[in-house]
Amino acid sequence: MTDKPAPLLIKRYASRRLYNTETSDYVTLEDISGFIRDGREVQIVDLKTGDDLTRQYLLQIIAEHESRGDNVLPVDVLNDLVRSYMGGGASVVPQFLQASFEMLRDGQSKVMENVTALNPMTKMPGFELMQAQQEAFMKAMTGGLTPGWTGGAAPSEGEPEEEAEDLATIKKQLAELQAKLSKLS
Repeated sequence: MTDKPAPLLIKRYASRRLYNTETSDYVTLEDISGFIRDGREVQIVDLKTGDDLTRQYLLQIIAEHESRGDNVLPVDVLNDLVRSYMGGGASVVPQFLQASFEMLRDGQSKVMENVTALNPMTKMPGFELMQAQQEAFMKAMTGGLTPGWTGGAAPSEGEPEEEAEDLATIKKQLAELQAKLSKLS
């Protein structure tokens, strides 16, 4: 078994501001959501008491996404969750949900491995370049907010020059790839 990396530590100050201890700056719930989409685990603790607030903030992130119309959880599932909290005794729902998500993650990983291994396109010269360009294009088009996207968070407002350079590089690489494909035909 591989060791999981330590979670990103976020400290909540008395003012309720959230502080990223890794980068030494303040973050928002949207930033934390981005860290999680990028595959990072986070831990949010109260600076004064040391209480772990991670669950509270993750639920708040989910509630905000649901309230904006990003409905991921069907009403029936939400009803079942409420019932599991209100029912007497220990509920099997948390263990079931955890096992279900682990199976989903494992299944997605295996599908991606199989697609990569079985796809004849992966052996084509320049495939990695084309794949990287496609990911960069999707990131640029969606601001990095595509569900399941692991290519990173959306660029901040202070990075327009870097984004323009990236786009120019992508265009150049695409032209090179098209030239190579033309030669293969």
